[in-house]
Amino acid sequence: MDMNHKISSLAAVVAALSATTAFAQGRDTSQDFNGVYIGGVAGYSAQANDGAETLTFDTNRDGTYGDTVRNIAGADAFSPGFCGGAATGTGNVDCRNDKDDVEYSARIGVDRRMGNFVIGALIEGGRTEATDSVSGFSTTPASYTITRSADYTAGARLRAGYTPGGGILFYGTGGLAYARLDNRFATSNTANSFADNGKTNAWGYAVGGGAEAMVTRNISLGLEYLYTDLKDKDYTVSVGQGTAPATNPFLLNGGGTDIRRSNPNFRYHGLRATMNLRF
Repeated sequence: MDMNHKISSLAAVVAALSATTAFAQGRDTSQDFNGVYIGGVAGYSAQANDGAETLTFDTNRDGTYGDTVRNIAGADAFSPGFCGGAATGTGNVDCRNDKDDVEYSARIGVDRRMGNFVIGALIEGGRTEATDSVSGFSTTPASYTITRSADYTAGARLRAGYTPGGGILFYGTGGLAYARLDNRFATSNTANSFADNGKTNAWGYAVGGGAEAMVTRNISLGLEYLYTDLKDKDYTVSVGQGTAPATNPFLLNGGGTDIRRSNPNFRYHGLRATMNLRF
């Protein structure tokens, strides 16, 4: 989906929300946004710029990262550097950008209306198709790429808002967020052995806001922005000897090296359309 299509889609939702204001004036709005609802969400996840991310190393496996992997001459074996994307070769050129993509979820919630003010809570479960990679390049030459995506996401949030007489609600929201992350490692190094711990749990928060409008007595449409920040420090790649000689840079400082990402945070901005069925 290109930017023009995304803007057109969002504009259509805004137009629909505006049109419902006139509709609301012709009916009883006293019970709008009051009670239990179930709904669905569809949108687009766009990640924050993480071009400064690197791989970080623990060369003596003491649990402290930030060591430099050095060759037998003492030079930095990763002097070609890093990129905040997926490697497309063994050199630090033309890395593939992180993938922004669609997101979708289902939710159940409850609102309590008090005059023109509304407070509520909801739980939500779904998935984002976005992927986030980082790569490092050694002087061998060789490439090393870690990629993460979400198998599924979940959240529990509060929300509070204002409805000018019913019909349309403007609100802010925030709360806990969780994702089951699928981590993948790829390398062009065929000498060393590599082992990782695959899937991990990431916890964090989500905050945002939006507008929701009643289009019938029981159905509402909305437009929502949500920023999600998840943290995962558990994913590790362990490098062993394999068929490499003892002079291999990964082995010189204790027989092996552990690798992880310098940035444990998986962050993305969500632009989302919502539809709720209210009871």
